[in-house]
Amino acid sequence: MPDQTPLRALPGIAFGGDYNPEQWPRETWQEDVRLMREAGVNLVSVGIFSWALLETAEGEFDFAWLDEVIDLLHANGIAVDLGTPTASPPAWFFAAHPDARVVTRDGTVMGFGSRGMASHSSPAYREAIVRIASALADRYGDHPAVVLWHVHNEYGVPVGEDYSEHSVRAFRGWLRERYGSLDALNAAWGTAFWGQHYTAWEHIGAPAAAPSVVNPAQRLDFQRFTDHQLRACFIAERDAIRARAPQPITTNFMANQSWTTDLWAWARDVDVVSDDHYLWAADEDAHIGLSIAADLSRSVGGGKPWILMEHSTSAVNWQPRNIAKRPGEMARNSLTHVARGSDAVLFFQWRAGRSGAEKFHSAMLPHAGTDSRVWREVVALGEGLSRLDAVVGSRVEADVAVLWDFESFWAQDLEWRPTEDLSHQERVRAFYERLWRDGVTVDFALPGHDLSRYRLVVAPAQYLLTAADAANLTRYVEGGGTLVVSYFSAVVDENDAVHPGGFLAPLRDALGVDVEEHLPLREGAAAAVEWSDGALLGADHWQESLRLHGADVVGAYAEGPAAGGAAITRHRHGAGTGWYISTRLDAEGLRAVLSDVYADAGVVPSSTPDGLEVVRRRADDRTFLFAINHRDDDVTIDAVGRELLTGATASGSLVVPAGGVAVIETG
Repeated sequence: MPDQTPLRALPGIAFGGDYNPEQWPRETWQEDVRLMREAGVNLVSVGIFSWALLETAEGEFDFAWLDEVIDLLHANGIAVDLGTPTASPPAWFFAAHPDARVVTRDGTVMGFGSRGMASHSSPAYREAIVRIASALADRYGDHPAVVLWHVHNEYGVPVGEDYSEHSVRAFRGWLRERYGSLDALNAAWGTAFWGQHYTAWEHIGAPAAAPSVVNPAQRLDFQRFTDHQLRACFIAERDAIRARAPQPITTNFMANQSWTTDLWAWARDVDVVSDDHYLWAADEDAHIGLSIAADLSRSVGGGKPWILMEHSTSAVNWQPRNIAKRPGEMARNSLTHVARGSDAVLFFQWRAGRSGAEKFHSAMLPHAGTDSRVWREVVALGEGLSRLDAVVGSRVEADVAVLWDFESFWAQDLEWRPTEDLSHQERVRAFYERLWRDGVTVDFALPGHDLSRYRLVVAPAQYLLTAADAANLTRYVEGGGTLVVSYFSAVVDENDAVHPGGFLAPLRDALGVDVEEHLPLREGAAAAVEWSDGALLGADHWQESLRLHGADVVGAYAEGPAAGGAAITRHRHGAGTGWYISTRLDAEGLRAVLSDVYADAGVVPSSTPDGLEVVRRRADDRTFLFAINHRDDDVTIDAVGRELLTGATASGSLVVPAGGVAVIETG
């Protein structure tokens, strides 16, 4: 049987968004619930930024207004995702505990008036968040309207690292737990370099701004520590709620738009994964970035259905240029998330705010009111989602995995790398986009995961690779898998130390090659690769001097410092194949190489036209084919079954209109 919806109290796809009634007079509440019913809203998130109104002084609570709101929503058939308001402590808290404020790396003490401004290591903050979470759970744990708990808001955004004295003390304790002895810490951090050897735990500080580059192993550990401290705050609230209330508990991730938290670890601590996603307006193909976020949200949750907790009906307000969504774009965005595993479509926010920092942020009910394109599209979306009940609980299946390792990304982003042109985000996006355009659905994975069920594994940016994970990837190839590794991978271990044997050494057996020297190019320089068929593939930024250990050369450098040397290699190892790409290929270059990779892996790319996104969800003997048309013209697809959004029957073909979406159920 398919998984049940994470929101079992709801009959189908959850639809709604953040609701902030405290910003409006009571007479507006009645209009809100009437319009929510008109739009088909069945779930709203409440109380996320309401701490100052709920706990008016330390230990003094006023729940009367929230009682009224939750009862009103329940009476109108609208379920509640009840938030804990701990992302925004009240003014009285900072007046009583000024030492709980965040300190930046350069020593600036963060002031009041924003959000996310409390030190995650402050004892007073830890005590206060447990107190408010406990009080809310005591009062609403058995309320029939509450179907989900929503702890905090977007951990690590806008503040992740904290360099306060509370954080420094906690960091020392975390290091003691991790290493056990100063000798072990000194060895891991390589403190013999630049005379950094420690003889007392009290001498260790946070890696604050210094005259030159700070020890990279210390920086990497501080990032791990930051993630641990943020997650400890979540766990403290979660456990306080769990002791008092039976509903599932989540917190909203930022998937591929925040690098402060390791979502693989966080996903193990929530009852259901939820994600906030906003298009990056400067990206003309931002819908591809959306698909990355959706696939990552599904993947960290082990493939289970997840919750789209926030996205926007149109423009946001915090980017350099906030571009409004075109007609139909909101529905395409929403249904892409559903196609890739979400059982909820929620927005920030329900009603556009008149005051505060986000008054220019779009909403389900915009400033223009119900006589507006956005409102009409919201109502139409709610109606369409109500026809997708059968999709709930079904899963996405993929034959290809792309490696996504937060610790490796943290390490690669530190200073003094061979060139500033190195970007893990760019390489992940480049490979993902090639797979997306080829119609290949992917999961994301860690290099230490069981990868045996995937035909193909792609490592676009695996700078940090442990010996154990390298052995796992080697076993994957030996067992018959196809592995593609991009440049500047397997360079360092978990302590940001170069591997014994040099660059790429841990994957030498799987790939049949290692790297003698990195050869970054000057700014703006390009250096083509001659492919096996004689074609020239465009490449830039980077070359490597390779040493062959059994690999075949399938692409050679036609120019540049490595001219005549191997650029792309293929190696049979055991029952599988390892590919290594030692330069930055453009989109067409990746098309040519991956075409041969697909043949090795037995992966069949789609024949659909570019711009038509096709994803399948499956449950038992039923398949739901989502066809999302990002093109400006109609596309005809092969399809047999019932189109759920319109009720039409497809008897062999179906037209997906320009900018439209079709969802076909087949038996």
